[in-house]
Amino acid sequence: MKSLILLSLLVTFGATCGPALADEAAVVKPNLVLQQLVHGLPQGGESEIRVMTATFHTGDTTPVHTHGFPVTVYVIEGEFTAEMEGQAPITIRAGEAMIEPPNTVMTGLSRAATGDTKVVVFYVSTAGAPFLSPLE
Repeated sequence: MKSLILLSLLVTFGATCGPALADEAAVVKPNLVLQQLVHGLPQGGESEIRVMTATFHTGDTTPVHTHGFPVTVYVIEGEFTAEMEGQAPITIRAGEAMIEPPNTVMTGLSRAATGDTKVVVFYVSTAGAPFLSPLE
């Protein structure tokens, strides 16, 4: 019953105040940056979601490593290059994203001629799983 009353109030408020609010702010719609089917996500049980940031100076690299689950990298500034075993290097620039597949030997680096590279990393894994496994 409380839900029905709340819904009625929201509909009434929206009908009477909606146009006034619409003049003040626009509705923001998300911009799809990347959509890709992946294998290797956690199955059942509890999953852990991590959102991390990293800043690379020109020439900085990650250790050679693997991930147990897919990793999504979104570049905020600069350009990021992923070198994955058996594949040509992949470079993404500000506003672009890529998915690093699980269990693939790789390293990430900044080859930007000037300035820093800033990335946001999204990782979904089983609870408590390490983010990466260094191979060096």
